[in-house]
Amino acid sequence: MEIWAKLIPELLVTDIDESLHFWRDLIGFSVAYDRPEDRFTFLELDGAQIKLEQQAPAERQWIAARLDAPFGRGVNFQIEVSALQPILERLAAASWPLFMEPEDAWYRSNQIEVGQRQCVVQDPDGYLLRLAQDIGERAAG
Repeated sequence: MEIWAKLIPELLVTDIDESLHFWRDLIGFSVAYDRPEDRFTFLELDGAQIKLEQQAPAERQWIAARLDAPFGRGVNFQIEVSALQPILERLAAASWPLFMEPEDAWYRSNQIEVGQRQCVVQDPDGYLLRLAQDIGERAAG
């Protein structure tokens, strides 16, 4: 890993191995580095970066309130991916349910609309990932 993003979410998870199966094996992130003794891993996918750490009540972790499932209520993480279809195929092969089926969506950005093919999936702890593939731009209508 050569470049650190200016914002890197760090998510507390219930089981780091289960989370790694989802994030690495199904979504396609790679491990940039990890600290197995701390049950911590730093993941990267096409410039998107995220940290996962297994919840350990006796350890120093920043928790503002009790963690109740599903975690991350009120937030979704948009992750731009180069190709959505292979991820959808891996999720389907693992019988992993989608929170929102794939759709093409267009969002106004000043004088243009930016398009993306997107879907939403929950990780093992309930964090929402909005996976989005760029499908181009068009004039704002």
